[in-house]
Amino acid sequence: AQEETQKQTALLMQEIEAHERTDGQLQKAKEAREAANLAKSRYLVGIGHEFRTPLSAIFGYSQMLERDPAMPPHRVDAVRVIRRSAEHLSGLLDGLLDVSKIESGRLQLNRAEVRFGDLLDQLVGMFRLQAEAKGIAFRFEAPEDLPPVVFTDEGRIRQILINLLSNAIKFTDAGTVCLRVRHRSQIAEFEVEDTGPGIALADLERIFQPFERGSAANPMVPGMGLGLTITKLLTEVMGGEITVTSTPGTGSLFRVRLMMSAAMLSTASSQPDLPIRGYRGPRLTVLVTDDDLAHRNLLADLLTELGFTVFKATDGPTCLTLAELHRPDILLLDISMPGMSGLEVAKRLRASGQDDTTIVLVSADTREDRPADSRSAGTGADGGQPHDGFVAKPVSIPKLLACIGRLRAIDWEYETPDGTDDGPPDFAASELPPQHHIAELIHLGRIGYVRGMQAKLAEIAAAHPELERFVGRMRTLVSNYDLNQYMAALEAVYRDDSHDDASHDDEIRNQTA
Repeated sequence: AQEETQKQTALLMQEIEAHERTDGQLQKAKEAREAANLAKSRYLVGIGHEFRTPLSAIFGYSQMLERDPAMPPHRVDAVRVIRRSAEHLSGLLDGLLDVSKIESGRLQLNRAEVRFGDLLDQLVGMFRLQAEAKGIAFRFEAPEDLPPVVFTDEGRIRQILINLLSNAIKFTDAGTVCLRVRHRSQIAEFEVEDTGPGIALADLERIFQPFERGSAANPMVPGMGLGLTITKLLTEVMGGEITVTSTPGTGSLFRVRLMMSAAMLSTASSQPDLPIRGYRGPRLTVLVTDDDLAHRNLLADLLTELGFTVFKATDGPTCLTLAELHRPDILLLDISMPGMSGLEVAKRLRASGQDDTTIVLVSADTREDRPADSRSAGTGADGGQPHDGFVAKPVSIPKLLACIGRLRAIDWEYETPDGTDDGPPDFAASELPPQHHIAELIHLGRIGYVRGMQAKLAEIAAAHPELERFVGRMRTLVSNYDLNQYMAALEAVYRDDSHDDASHDDEIRNQTA
């Protein structure tokens, strides 16, 4: 019995040693996997930074050229293509980084007021052109009672819909792609339906895995298999759900449901969606600090055109010297610079007592993409942030100006829809619709029925494609809720064409009745 006990004890000790060796190997494998995952994330962040720096110059200068009134119309279309392509590349970079952020739990959602109709119109306009270029139909279905303003993360919603619509158009060779939108009880529901090859039942769960594609997908169609993975992750992070139903050979239907509360008409609905041409009040001084020459000159050119006094610095020490000399009102500061980082520069400025300077970080380092926290004595030494705002590269001019305007309470001056300073737009007689259409538009304006105005303008555009200029400018006024300008333009046109004839007064009364 003693010999058997010793034998069993020896066997147990050998098994314990084997488990210890296995555990050690598992621990090493875990450490290697974590190191590889960290290296992957660092690589993605690094390559993203390298891509964003030149992409920022392309994106920024294309926006400036698009705003230039001297640019010929056919060149504006070409510049617009460059700008949209830069946006697409930026979106691809964001998608790659989002996977790492979600896995590490560092993804942030920015809930803000979003003009729902404008967001949908931009997406529909972009993908309708893509569908037409491929020879398939694109339909957009939405009720008239969609809320004009909602609370959500616009960037994430845009990313979800772009991924779904891109896939639908990419894999559909003939037929139709349809986007449907509904909103009720503070829940938004988006449906993307196509007549593509469909998805086999065995692939319905697998298609949401990274780098996976359905077996029915055309192998010649480009793609990495990350779009649906990112879409599912973003939907779940936002507290929503995504489902898919599909019939092989018939098509697929993706449905996304998200919490999206409606907002009362506020700054998001009243803010003009027009180019900024300057600002009112005393002139402000801006110090632009960036080690990249192209990006430094881009921001300086933009702000100089708007009336700011601009100084430029190439690195941190130069920035500190110029800041002490000129005491700028606004400091635009890159983060990654040789010698001294932008965050260190900001901390030193706060420590020197420059609390009145508004510091905005403008960087391709998306790890710093977070709102400014309350700071203690402006130093950031206790964990608070020494900066007031953040704008990611490639820089969106509207977002940059919105950030500056919000932090400094700047009263912007906007271009009017027709490019003049004031007064209603002028139309030639050949650019005007029949008088009964104008009379109906006047009536809808008097009662403030925005949906009715939009529907009437759509009717005019369908019946008279040659009236593109008239319809476009009226749509801009309606979308900006500039009903005073809308009514002034229509009444001026109607009065000019009526020759003050009393019969036209009768016509208006009949039409409005």
